[in-house]
Amino acid sequence: MTRRVLIVEDEPEVADLYRGYLSGTYDVTVANTGAEALDIVDDTTDAVLLDRRLPDTSGADVLASIRDRGLDCRVAMVTAVEPDVDIVEMGFDLYLVKPATRDDIQSAVERLGTRAQYDDTLQQTASLVTKRAVLEAERTPAELRSSPEYEDLLDRIESLQSEMEDLASAFSPDDYRMLFRDLGTSSTSESA
Repeated sequence: MTRRVLIVEDEPEVADLYRGYLSGTYDVTVANTGAEALDIVDDTTDAVLLDRRLPDTSGADVLASIRDRGLDCRVAMVTAVEPDVDIVEMGFDLYLVKPATRDDIQSAVERLGTRAQYDDTLQQTASLVTKRAVLEAERTPAELRSSPEYEDLLDRIESLQSEMEDLASAFSPDDYRMLFRDLGTSSTSESA
């Protein structure tokens, strides 16, 4: 089954470029406004590439609406907006700063596809760790040290990692072998 990708980009030439990067591999739809995106996105949408600046609303508002509707699609912000601590509370999975290359876009959609297979705790942890990496790449250590939002982000990551470690410690090595054997058998039977 071909995964469905929604590109939300107000610059038609950029949207066409991204569509070209993904066509042939994915079922790609383009929306040029937030309202159009919210009309298109539904429970069959697997991934959304979302600009933060749209002519009718912000990408953050579109993202919040997607999450409020309970849609289980993975979202990458693809934007020229330099990230700041305001991203901590946004519900995205990946953050790409424009200009984005063919490899950036293709890799982002593949990573979103992989994350869609994670359970909720792992998805949340991956999202928070991505936010930490983006902030650490774009902000100085002094800026981050003075940010309560960044400190909260670190605390949330530590809590989720602790939760995952507690869960992992409940498994024996034999449990892991059986789990991955079962996953391998499931994947083989699904692809047959």
